[in-house]
Amino acid sequence: MTGALRAILIVLALVAVAPASAEATDIRHEVVDFSELARWPADDHAAALAVFVETCPDMTGPDWQSLCALAQTGPEPRTFFELFFRPVLITDGGSALFTGYFEPELNGALRPDARYRYPVYRMPPEARRASVWLSRREILASDVMTGRGLEIAWVDDPVELFFLQIQGSGRIRLPDGRVIRVGYAGSNGHSYRSIGVELVRRGIYEAHQASAQVIKNWVRRNPAEGEELLYHNPSYVFFRRIDAVPPERGPLGAMNRSVTAGRTVAVDPAHVPLGAPVWIEKEGYAPIHRLMIAQDTGSAIKGPQRADIFFGTGEAAGRRAGRLRDPGRMLVLMPIQRAYAMLTDPFQ
Repeated sequence: MTGALRAILIVLALVAVAPASAEATDIRHEVVDFSELARWPADDHAAALAVFVETCPDMTGPDWQSLCALAQTGPEPRTFFELFFRPVLITDGGSALFTGYFEPELNGALRPDARYRYPVYRMPPEARRASVWLSRREILASDVMTGRGLEIAWVDDPVELFFLQIQGSGRIRLPDGRVIRVGYAGSNGHSYRSIGVELVRRGIYEAHQASAQVIKNWVRRNPAEGEELLYHNPSYVFFRRIDAVPPERGPLGAMNRSVTAGRTVAVDPAHVPLGAPVWIEKEGYAPIHRLMIAQDTGSAIKGPQRADIFFGTGEAAGRRAGRLRDPGRMLVLMPIQRAYAMLTDPFQ
């Protein structure tokens, strides 16, 4: 063992265990061995380590900071994870659910014309000040946003714009080939209501049929009813331009760093620390056994066994993400001291 590794172990051993701040609920924690992770040896641990290094400098706690410092020295990846972490299964008794998300790419322009008619808006100051502002219908069916210079760009498809708001970030390809990136700036404060669930409730589709592409096609085939269906979701998302991130990099996640296709997962930070390595065992179509990093969150991602896998940018990534709705299990790799402390103090 090198001097650097020995120093890290000493730091981890000295980390104090804080007392519980509230009574534990029905959340259960189980520390398991790496030998119990299906196909763990076959994964590309170097790819996971590279993504971990992207965001670990922003993690808090002396144990995380020490491990981040060591990760930046270029250790042997699999040994690094097996030596300093333990997989923790965090459950509430419910079944796991994995879904996918992606960064959409829309066609747009910086000035409106006959093709580019649908504005991507910045957040107005009165919406930022209010906990709940106007609904989607009130925003789009009135002139409340008109003439205020709040448009970032105009796009050619209101349906794609709606789904851009669900994803929370995306790229807009301009007529001259340039690309601008937009990210989440805030919302009107209304709760999200799924239009897919509404189509199922109306008996138009079965639950297993209501993919994003199926919903888009239905709205386009039924423009009047489709517009009303989009109004069913009162939530409205505003954007900001993100010029600091090059087009070849992924969009910014909840840690304000670029996320990585196939290695970033969105989690519920109430149960999984942002920046932590997460082992995914996804069953169903195209099984996944892979070490990812919890670099993002989502309004629909709630619970200790709920996760959203980032698939990348563009239409192909969107198709792959849209097909994903599968069971499995998720284990969080925690620093050793912290992992065992969670057995008695779930708020670690």
